[in-house]
Amino acid sequence: MQTKQFQAETKRLLEIVINSIYTNKDIFLRELISNASDAIDKVYYKALTDNSIVFNQDDYYIKVNADKEKRQLIVTDTGIGMTAEELEEQIGTIAKSGSLSFKSENELKDGYDIIGQFGVGFYSAFMVSDEVTIISKAFGSDQAHRWQSQGADGYTIEPCEKEETGTQIILTIKESTEDDDYDQYLEEYKLRSLIKKYSDFIRYPIKMDITRSQKKEGTKDEYEEVVEEQTINSMVPIWKKNKNELKYEDYQEFYFEKHFGFDKPLRHMHITTEGTVSYKAVLFVPEKAPYDFYTKEYEKGLELYSNGVLIMDKCPDLLPDYFSFVKGVVDSEDLSLNISREVLQQDRQLKVIAKSIKSKIQKELLDTLEHEREAYETFYKAFGRQLKYGLYSDFGTHRDDLQDLILFHSSKENKLVSLAEYAEGMPEDQKAIYYATGDSIDRIEKMPQTEMVKEKGYEILYFTDDVDEFAIKMLREYKEKEFKSVSSSDLDLDTEASEESEETEKENKDLFTQMKEVLAGQIKEVRASKRLKHHPVCLVNEGDISIEMEKVLNTMPQEEEVKADKVLEVNTHHEVFTSLQQAFQNDQEKFKLYTEILYQQARLIEGLSVDDPVDLTNKMCQLMK
Repeated sequence: MQTKQFQAETKRLLEIVINSIYTNKDIFLRELISNASDAIDKVYYKALTDNSIVFNQDDYYIKVNADKEKRQLIVTDTGIGMTAEELEEQIGTIAKSGSLSFKSENELKDGYDIIGQFGVGFYSAFMVSDEVTIISKAFGSDQAHRWQSQGADGYTIEPCEKEETGTQIILTIKESTEDDDYDQYLEEYKLRSLIKKYSDFIRYPIKMDITRSQKKEGTKDEYEEVVEEQTINSMVPIWKKNKNELKYEDYQEFYFEKHFGFDKPLRHMHITTEGTVSYKAVLFVPEKAPYDFYTKEYEKGLELYSNGVLIMDKCPDLLPDYFSFVKGVVDSEDLSLNISREVLQQDRQLKVIAKSIKSKIQKELLDTLEHEREAYETFYKAFGRQLKYGLYSDFGTHRDDLQDLILFHSSKENKLVSLAEYAEGMPEDQKAIYYATGDSIDRIEKMPQTEMVKEKGYEILYFTDDVDEFAIKMLREYKEKEFKSVSSSDLDLDTEASEESEETEKENKDLFTQMKEVLAGQIKEVRASKRLKHHPVCLVNEGDISIEMEKVLNTMPQEEEVKADKVLEVNTHHEVFTSLQQAFQNDQEKFKLYTEILYQQARLIEGLSVDDPVDLTNKMCQLMK
């Protein structure tokens, strides 16, 4: 018997496959089962064009068995089989895929497709095997053949005996080492888990002989082990079933089976899309955020299948970051896969599917917001922050996708409202959308800066998340209305009050100049307030960096401290200002004391730390003497 050599490029590929192409050895079984499924499909296609062939689906299956004593793993199928010529041509030649050539020569019908298209998946068997044997009998042939190889050194082909049409692949599993556990590929539990994980939705039964314990007949407490053949895979995935035949409980059960979460899915989407790129999907919006959702450890992504075969556990490219909470599966026959079947090429098909999925998630969330408000607010409590991060990221390029999905607490409604709801309730004379930032709703309610806006009857959105103001800065405007902070220095709401404050400022120019000098380096300006009604003093900001943004940015590691341009506003109608004027005229030490205490008071109102608490308390005691 002559040993034949692989073609030079095939030999080189085989060495690469064994050592580096596949990063996960587990996928070898997926590849062999996919090839077996293809072999059965080919019989089905022959039956479509040859009336003498009867395709009885019950006669076709794939079987996986392990023989621990011989260290052999055996994968058998009842498919079309291979002749000696086909064994040499398809196995001995690099990427000479029988499946690909069959697909190009036959028009595929009835939703069937040939999975293997690259002819290299078979070689992954050598990652776990010292020797691979193929015993195959082709459809319509009387002679079977044995192909055998121990790797890159070559292979042999010889006639042999085999009664039934089909192919049997025998892997002689390697001995385990300190670094690699090959023994696991001879264990029932491991083989079952690999079949369920990667090949659960192959359309033909995948069978195994399963050992189980049962009570001996006629005994009370004696048990014996019995072996019975079981079908391991589910075959028909939920996304290929008619959605009209499925109930909510079916989707919920699938959610639990796939371990997408310990909660119940809040919403599900069953998608079937035909067109330039066709795909099916079942997607879920969880009710609660996973414990690690807002950490670097969290991995987004949907399970990706090609015609029922798992390609990736989590394909991140199918979801934008702001929809990373979505769980589910996507199955497409149109995706181009690279030779390892592990990494998707960044091709047009994938991008088209991702764009379609993004639109469907957005539409689903908008529908929930409109028709199931309570459910949406439950979702928003868990994932609203992620939507706002999406607004902020990439310089606001996702604003059109997200601006109608975000909610904020309303000063008028005392509940969450959308930007659309805010805009709908705006008086005709209102020129901007007003917001206030703070650690909590209660703290914002007490902010002096809100007085003027509330007096005008305008609604205020309360920003309590760190990301809120950053997101709104990227959004810039909504329905041609700009966003304006109640703490903005240019909050001009009352022309009459503005004119009065300007006049007062002129009259007390020296006083405000002196206050600025006392607080040199801490503030940019001191001025008469146009907004304060009852409070004596407050801080506002000029420029792009607000006081709240300063707080957030300074919690992050950076070389220099970030500082907002702060302006101290004084309520000239408050009795404190009268005391301030008198001190300015009669007692400079007391004036300085008043100024420093008022500034520290304004910092406390803003939730900023006091520069020197001991010094402040000493000054307060001095004032009380």
